[in-house]
Amino acid sequence: MTVDDRHPGAAEAAAQLAGLQADRAALADRVVQPWWYDVALGLLLFGFLASYAFDSLRVTFAALVVFGAGIGALVSAYRRITGVWVNTPPRFTALWGAVVLVVLVPALVLSEAYDQHWAMVVAGAVLGIAAGVLSRVFGRRWAAELRSGSTL
Repeated sequence: MTVDDRHPGAAEAAAQLAGLQADRAALADRVVQPWWYDVALGLLLFGFLASYAFDSLRVTFAALVVFGAGIGALVSAYRRITGVWVNTPPRFTALWGAVVLVVLVPALVLSEAYDQHWAMVVAGAVLGIAAGVLSRVFGRRWAAELRSGSTL
């Protein structure tokens, strides 16, 4: 007498679990964004923050409009490419917040209090690179989570 004879639903349950694992693996193959997504994200953030170096509300407002439209386009492209969207886990959000505080606060102080507007270009470059790298790391970790069944 086999396990299947004693528990007729066991084989069906095992098959369903295998199917779910295959679906998770297929989703994991889709969720990592293309390389250009991370580059575009970093460039959008850099452009917006660097616009403060011009010390012009018009330039910064225009950069904000481009930034907002660009982020909207990236979200739309990601959803279209992958068919899903994910909310960022709290620890990644906290890490990003810490990086922003460490980089942006000193740059804003230099820019506004000491008229050293170039600091915003540097902050934009640092945060743009950090955003692209963290985006790539998060995407890969999420894919690994889907494959393994663990959580971020």
